[in-house]
Amino acid sequence: MSFISIMRGIFEGFDITAVITGLGLCYAIPFALVAGVLQHFLRGWAYLGITAIIEFWRSSPVVVLLYAFYYSLPAFGIYLSGIAVGALVLGLNIGGYGSQSVRAALQALDRGQKEAGLALGLSRFDVLRLIELPQAIAAMMPTFINLAIQLIKGTALVSLLSLTDMTFRAKEISQLSYNPVRIYSGLLLAYFIVCYPVTILGRYLEKKLSKDRTRINEF
Repeated sequence: MSFISIMRGIFEGFDITAVITGLGLCYAIPFALVAGVLQHFLRGWAYLGITAIIEFWRSSPVVVLLYAFYYSLPAFGIYLSGIAVGALVLGLNIGGYGSQSVRAALQALDRGQKEAGLALGLSRFDVLRLIELPQAIAAMMPTFINLAIQLIKGTALVSLLSLTDMTFRAKEISQLSYNPVRIYSGLLLAYFIVCYPVTILGRYLEKKLSKDRTRINEF
């Protein structure tokens, strides 16, 4: 089997990889923003509660979470497809890491901005929405791009649930034509081809946001 045929076969699983990545981001981004903001504001037992949720998703092995959700939820009458489980687990795992970037970005902001906003009559929610969160998101963009790349690479684990993603397709090709060096070198190249454009996008967004912040400071 030629290397081009191997690559073509691997990319037959790209649709599953792309779907899980897209759905995973739909879980990761809201979870990161909400959990990070809550951890920044809450105190006492509420703070411990949201921290426990974040640490559960950050600290638990992804492979164990995939198996636990895929095979245990039906016992409670909850039936999810492999794609739904993969997106949920990978998304919330990445979102747990992202929440810490949100919290750190909010804590790094100048407290004087909050006090100025409150002095102008803005509510605490409006200060967060209009002043703090836009700055925090701009500062977090490089980290969020890195987490998106981690999510793409993490989709390789859904092959354990027999989903025909790129990794699963590589395994199938390996069984038909035993040539692990060429096949798994092709798989590495496939993930590089998928992830590198995201890296370029991240650099572009980082430069653009940096220029925008410079213009605002000059103004």
